Amino acid sequence: MNTHSIWTNPIHFFASGFGAGAMPFAPGTFGTLMAIPFVLVLAQFSLWMYVILTAFYILLAIRACDITAKDWGVDDPGATASDEIAGFLVTMLAVKPTAGALLIGFGLFRILDIWKPFPIRWFDRHIHGGLGIVLDDLVAGGIACVLLHLLSLQFQL
Repeated sequence: MNTHSIWTNPIHFFASGFGAGAMPFAPGTFGTLMAIPFVLVLAQFSLWMYVILTAFYILLAIRACDITAKDWGVDDPGATASDEIAGFLVTMLAVKPTAGALLIGFGLFRILDIWKPFPIRWFDRHIHGGLGIVLDDLVAGGIACVLLHLLSLQFQL
């Protein structure tokens, strides 16, 4: 796997979460951090526009991760981080991005993405290619989103 192409191939750069995947440690965490500016910008739009732009990003991430994985000859390269961006965009769906909500959403998403409890682990193990790379993060993001909304009902985030 030649991750040097992250800096020379625009598709690999996008798949790496705009270079976050090139970090020598915790590339997924850095990828999730890269998602915060996206969330802050998208939160300025209507919910429908947030959903449409997130769906568009997800489709691009699936394709870019698929191409990058094939180019590198690896099923699920650790250097792809656009899947974390997609997952965190889902986590923050219809959530006001306050500092507390961002912090708790970040923590929930990272815990779920790292531990991969059921059903996340099932998607990670059984769906392959670009869709598989991104889908487990989308499921983690969906679960984190539900938990974040439940916490928001209980506590003012």
